Amino acid sequence: MLLRQLDFQRELYNAALEERIGAWQWERRSVRYFDQCKTLTELVDVRPEVVACGITLCRGTLKRLDRAFVAFFRRAQKGENPGFPRFKSAQRFDSLQWEDRSGWKMKVEERRLRLRGIGEIKTNYHRPFAGTPKAITVKREGTKWWVNVRCVDVPAQPLAATGRKVGLDLGVVNLVATSDGKLHVGELFGAQTRKRLALAQRRLATKQPGSNRRCRQVEEIVRLHRKVKNQRMNAVHQLSRALVNDYDLIVVEGLKVKNMVRAPKAISDPDQPGKFLPNGAAAKAGLNRSIHDAGWATLLSLLSYKAESAGRTIVTVDPHYTSQTCFECGHVESGNRLSQAEFRCCACGHEAHADVNAARNILRAGRAQRASARVGSKLTHCPIVSRRGIR
Repeated sequence: MLLRQLDFQRELYNAALEERIGAWQWERRSVRYFDQCKTLTELVDVRPEVVACGITLCRGTLKRLDRAFVAFFRRAQKGENPGFPRFKSAQRFDSLQWEDRSGWKMKVEERRLRLRGIGEIKTNYHRPFAGTPKAITVKREGTKWWVNVRCVDVPAQPLAATGRKVGLDLGVVNLVATSDGKLHVGELFGAQTRKRLALAQRRLATKQPGSNRRCRQVEEIVRLHRKVKNQRMNAVHQLSRALVNDYDLIVVEGLKVKNMVRAPKAISDPDQPGKFLPNGAAAKAGLNRSIHDAGWATLLSLLSYKAESAGRTIVTVDPHYTSQTCFECGHVESGNRLSQAEFRCCACGHEAHADVNAARNILRAGRAQRASARVGSKLTHCPIVSRRGIR
C-alpha cells in the first residue's frame, strides 16, 4: 500500500509540475502552492485513490514541489546553476510527507504508526521523542522503510561549563586536529568499501533490466551505500558529541565545502580547436572524493545544532593561511609546511605537527574575533565622552 501511494503521489507531483510549466508557458501566469491546494477537492470524484490517505498527504507532495521552485529561484537570483525542477521517475520518488498531525498517529508504547488509508505499521523507534511531534516523512531505501519525525518546542539541554576552549582544523588524513594536540584519524569508510561497491556495480551491468536478479543486485548496492552512510554518521555523531561535552568555546574554519569540491574548469587548447589542455581534473577528483568521504559539512552541521542545545559557543574564522602561519612568531610562508604532517617555520625554526599548528592559529583567531566583538558592542552602548562632558 505504501508503494501504491508512492506511485499516486509521484503522479500528483508530475501533474502539478506540468500545470505550473503550462500556465507560465502559454498564459504567463504563475501557479502558487495555495492555488494547487484548492484543486485537491476535485480529485475526490475524479481520482479517489489518490486522496485515499487524506488531503494532508497530497498537500505534503505539493509542498515538496513548492520547495523545489523556491530553491530554484533562490539559486537563480544568486547567479548559481539554478537546476529547474524536473519530472520524477519511479526511481527518484521515494518519500511520502505529512505536513501536520492529521492523517497519522504514533503509538509509541505499542510500537505502531497509524497512517490514514493504510492502517497500522509496526515501527521500531530508535530514541524517545523530545518536544511535540508535528510532521513526518516516510521514506523508502531499497527494501527498507524509515519514518522521520519532526518535532517543535524541543527543550534545550544545557551542560555545565568546563572553562575549556579549542580550535579545530579539519583534514582528510586526520579528520580533526585540536589545539590541545589531539588527532582524530578519519576512517574514510567510502574508500574501504570502494572495491566491493565497484564489483557490485559490474555485476549489475550484466543483469537484464526488469529481472528479479537485477532487483536483488540493486538492493545489494543500496545496502552497501547505506552501510557507509551509517558508519560515517555514527563516527561524526560521536566526535561532535565529545567535542561539545568537553569545550565551552569551539572555533572552526569557515570552509565552503561546496566550492572546494567543485570540478576545475576546462581549458581550451588554442592550437587545436575542440581539444582541451590538462587541468588536473583527475587528481582533483580524488581529493573531492576524499573530502566527501570525510564528511566535513556533516560534522560542522552536527556541531552547530548540538552546541546550540548545550549552550556552547561556535565561532567561525577565516581559514586562509592558517596552515602556513607559524603559531610562535606569526611568520607566513608556504614553505613552512614541509609535508602533510610536518611543520617547520623558516623564520624561527619552530617545529610542530602541521594540523595542530593550524588548530592553534584557528583558536587564536577565534579569541581575537570574540575580543573585537566585545569591544565593538561596548563602544556601541557606552556614552560618548567629549570636552563638554557626556552626551
